[in-house]
Order: sequence, then C-alpha cells, then structure tokens
Amino acid sequence: MRVLVTGGAGFIGSHIVSALTARGRETVVLDALLPAAHATAPPHPAGAERIVADVRDRAAVAKALRGVDAVCHQAAMVGLGKDFADAPEYVGCNDLGTAVLLAAMAEAGVRRLVLAGSMVVYGEGRYDCPAHGPVRPGPRTRTDLEAGRFEPVCPGCGRELAPGLVDEEAPADPRNVYAATKLAQEHLAAAWARATGGTAISLRYHNVYGPGMPRDTPYAGVASFFRSALARGEAPRVFEDGGQRRDFVHVRDVAAANLLALEGLGGRAPGELRPYNCGSGAPHTIGEAAAALAAACGGPAPVVTGEYRLGDVRHITACSRRLREELGWRPEVGFAQGMADFARAPLRAAAGRPA
Repeated sequence: MRVLVTGGAGFIGSHIVSALTARGRETVVLDALLPAAHATAPPHPAGAERIVADVRDRAAVAKALRGVDAVCHQAAMVGLGKDFADAPEYVGCNDLGTAVLLAAMAEAGVRRLVLAGSMVVYGEGRYDCPAHGPVRPGPRTRTDLEAGRFEPVCPGCGRELAPGLVDEEAPADPRNVYAATKLAQEHLAAAWARATGGTAISLRYHNVYGPGMPRDTPYAGVASFFRSALARGEAPRVFEDGGQRRDFVHVRDVAAANLLALEGLGGRAPGELRPYNCGSGAPHTIGEAAAALAAACGGPAPVVTGEYRLGDVRHITACSRRLREELGWRPEVGFAQGMADFARAPLRAAAGRPA
C-alpha cells in the first residue's frame, strides 16, 4: 500500500509516517513546512518521499497522488486560536484544503481516505439531569463564566448536570470556528465518498499529546501550554477551576489507530464516511494533567486562574467502543506513564501562526 500523508511533518502526522514506514508501507509526505509550524525544517523522514507544498496547491496535490492507494489527511490549522479574526485562515486551510485534496483524489481515482477528525464537533459532551435524564445544555454565557459558574445546568430545571460519555451517534454542535471547520471536513469527505464510491473514516481525536508537540503558540494543545510553562520554570496556568474533563490520548496510540483505519478501509462499504471516537477511555481533568506534568518535571505547582475562553466547552469525553470493537484498536500508553514521559520529551519550536 502506498499512502499519502498530508501534514506528514507535523506533530501527529510525523508519528503516523514513522509507524507506516516501520510497517513497510510506501509513504509520501505532503507538507508546506511553514515557519509558523516549523522553526527549522525537520529532517527528511527516513523511508518516505517528501513533497514540500501546501495542500491547497492543486498541481502539487495531483503530483503527490500519483500511484497512491490511500490518503491519510492530517494537514490542518488546529486549536481554538485567538479570536474570530482567525476564521478565514481556519476555513481556508482546513476546508478549502480538504476540498482541493478530495477533488484531486476524485480525478486520480484514489478512493480510500482516513481523515483527522476531532471530538470538538460534538460541542459539549453528554450530560444527565437527575430530574430530566439526558439533556443538551446550550452554550455557556459570558455572565456565568465571569461569575465562576462553569458547570452547565439543565435548561429545564437549572440543576447542575452530571457529565458522561458521548458516542458517535450524538448530534454535532460545534461551538467555535475550529470545530465548525472540522465538521465541514467530515461533510466534504462524506460528499466525496457518495459521489465517487469512495470509503472514508474520520478519527475524532481527543486531546492528543506526546513528543513533538508544538510549543509557544496560541494554537497548541493544553498539554503543550503546561509543558512549555514548566520548561521556562513557570507554574502552569489552569483556566476556570481546573475541573474540565478531557480524554488525553497519547500520539503513539493515535498513530496506531490511523494504521488500523487505513487497513480497515478495504472492508468498509463504498460511498460512506464512518466516524470513530479516538480517546483513551480514561477521562481526567485539566487540573490533573497540569499537576501530573508539574510533579514529573519537578516544577512549580499549577495556578488555577479562573480565566476562561468563550467558545470552549466544559466537559467532552467520548466512548471509543466502536473503534475498539470494529477495528481492534487498544490504547497502550496510560495517563500516568504518558504524562511522565511527556514531561521529559522534546517539544517542537514554532514561530508565528501555524497552518
């Protein structure tokens, strides 16, 4: 199998490329190598071909697809960003880039796709009210957040809700620009599959962390923020009250999920996109992650600031049973060991704004 990995020089993409080449797969990397994501050009991936170009470059994408059997689409602008002024960049990179890729795949006759999806498409996760059962709370208001009322409440009775696990059948409810672009990517991939008879899998990643995360950028993940602060000898700054529940999944486990998804495409029915949650199955709070990293680094204890980001969600943890049962995926890196290893792992220097 010859696989094109877009964004293959990035954090997750580079781990996928390494896993593919270790399995003897012929691999092509398409990456713009933008200075905003790579302060210095990364070394050429051993055993893989590399094309330096933007995924929105139609000619370059067509060249990269020659002889390819499947595509693993990781190229994206990630994170919540700074403010709504980032919207054109997110839409251009994530959605236009995906449209260009899919159009080129249709023309080249490539009919297998694994998409880097995200759990952010759900918005808030699953919640249960003691009186009304499962409910979907609306977006949190600035008034409540400024008053320190972080937990969503039942829209019917106002009681505080109990968070639970969300499955792939839950309705999408993106709460920020990045989330909207990730959902649009899935819709584009589904339309491509129907139009071409292709098969597509979207792996809805949870909070991926591990070696090679970008540092010192507002677009990085929360684990990278904490790790960067500790590297500077500063206390990690934890927003809200630190009680936000997330599922931290190690990048090596995510790479393994991508390999299984690529192998599983042959058994999928043509003309559809199948989503899979990709999380460890062991939720932890943001505060727990900060404390684990601080302890492993021997650095200062986290500081809970009460700050918030409008558009962020309180709790989002999902059930990954479908990925386990249908594709046989099993995460191997536990939270304690993963955070301890990550505390000592190198981060990737970045400058400016990543794409």
